[in-house]
Amino acid sequence: MAAAATWRYRGDPEAEQPAVLVQFSNGRLRRSDSMRFTVYRSRDTAHPRKKHRRILVSETERLSYVGNNFGSGVMKCNSLCRYFVGVLDKDSAQMEVYNAEIFNMQPLLSDNLIPDDTKDYQNKSYREKMDLCIEAFGTSKQKRALNSRRLNAVGNDILNTAVTKAAANIIDAKGVTALIQDMAQDDVQNISIFLPPCNEDADKPENVYKFEDILSPAEYEALRAPAAVFVNITPEEITKKAEDKSHCSFVLEELKFLPADEKSRDHKSRCLWFLDTLIKFSYLKVIKKKHPMGPECPHIISRKLMKNFTSLTYNNGSVQNLISASMKAKITAYVIALALHINNFQTDLTVLQNDMKLQESRMMDIAKALRLKVSKAKGLPGLENDQNHKLGTLSLPLPVQKASGNQRKRKKMN
Repeated sequence: MAAAATWRYRGDPEAEQPAVLVQFSNGRLRRSDSMRFTVYRSRDTAHPRKKHRRILVSETERLSYVGNNFGSGVMKCNSLCRYFVGVLDKDSAQMEVYNAEIFNMQPLLSDNLIPDDTKDYQNKSYREKMDLCIEAFGTSKQKRALNSRRLNAVGNDILNTAVTKAAANIIDAKGVTALIQDMAQDDVQNISIFLPPCNEDADKPENVYKFEDILSPAEYEALRAPAAVFVNITPEEITKKAEDKSHCSFVLEELKFLPADEKSRDHKSRCLWFLDTLIKFSYLKVIKKKHPMGPECPHIISRKLMKNFTSLTYNNGSVQNLISASMKAKITAYVIALALHINNFQTDLTVLQNDMKLQESRMMDIAKALRLKVSKAKGLPGLENDQNHKLGTLSLPLPVQKASGNQRKRKKMN
């Protein structure tokens, strides 16, 4: 167990002088002992705003850096949040906490911003003269653009040389053909990021996408209680649920064919309940509740949904869970994999597509990424027979994965 420590807030290290934190806009500091820092303070101590103004200057053997806490180039984070520095005394296990202020250090590329010698000024190029005018009379936007251009110029030649040398070394070591093959393999891997773990050496279809990779034993056990409503469901209750549209079409159809065997019936009920929950979860966009699927959803399942099928985003000063397009593709892949286990590794993709509210092309892309064989089939009775239903089958050996070029054929225009 880690040793406990206490902390004490001390305010400013000196009167109205927070501790100084620095960051360099064009790189990281390798050796801090080679830096020399100087702080300049405003003399106007009577003015309530100007008395806090500071200019921090640091010098190295190559460049000088300047940072300040006022003006157009100041970092916005100083006004949005507070910084603190803690000094821990290991002997007494006490930490002294002080106010701090962060400075963004930018390189000063010109030692003489206002030329005193007219001859030197006349020898400058048109761009250099314009830069001097912007520094003296330019707007805030023009000054920011000038600073950005100068920052990009720092070390540009060094960066280009390093990149060229690294690229030449890679080409010499691997060759052009091997690099092209690696790029194609990367495309395949990008598609596979959101798929369940695939065992290409499986000897049986049920081992390609293992059930344990979709639902862990602990998660499967937690589904016993909520899935009990499906175990003893009656035909009348199924009809009422279909009228209320309380469950997706795939689940309602499968509930009509629950096995008579008690163990198999319970297993299928748990799978159907989790599949229905996954599909309903995909309808959400921004997750604002701690338990978005309601109190009847087990805690371990809610945690699985939030952790595995959402992405974090920052909005209006808070972190939110978002179901992005890529996360919806991941949910779809897991829904298909679970449906394959339910239906003996052959399932109606069109029914799942309608439940997931996806376009057919998107559904087919995910199915092919799952290495399914897609064929045409007649829709199930009562489930939109006017559509040409697509049947997805998982069989061995698996089809060869092809790298997607992300290009679709265009229709010829007359």
